Amino acid sequence: MAALYRRTISVLDKFVPPKLQPIWNHEAGPKTVHFWAPVVKWGLVVAGISDLARPASNLSVQQCGALAATGFIWSRYSLVIIPKNWGLFSVNFFIGLTQSVQLYRAYDYHYNVKGKEQQETEAVSQEKVVA
Repeated sequence: MAALYRRTISVLDKFVPPKLQPIWNHEAGPKTVHFWAPVVKWGLVVAGISDLARPASNLSVQQCGALAATGFIWSRYSLVIIPKNWGLFSVNFFIGLTQSVQLYRAYDYHYNVKGKEQQETEAVSQEKVVA
């Protein structure tokens, strides 16, 4: 598989315009996994954005919290490693951002909306006991 990849890259090298050569040959450019891993990881951002249409009652506080934390932790890490990988930074930052929004929605539902519903249910049951 690696041999096929190297052959493909050597063929593509001939078609890359001179202006794009610095990006093409960069340490974190399209020739490396440092480029392709963040590109594929954008799927998590798309999934997080599509989950905005999902009812807040179906969101997991723990899952959203874990994804938000790892997104921001890896954002920091991507700026410490050499070479700095701005593609990895951006995808992890947006994962953290989208999951923070989801975390807020889940938290708001579980602790505000659901709490009010429980208080109303308790109030109705107390009225039945008094009556």
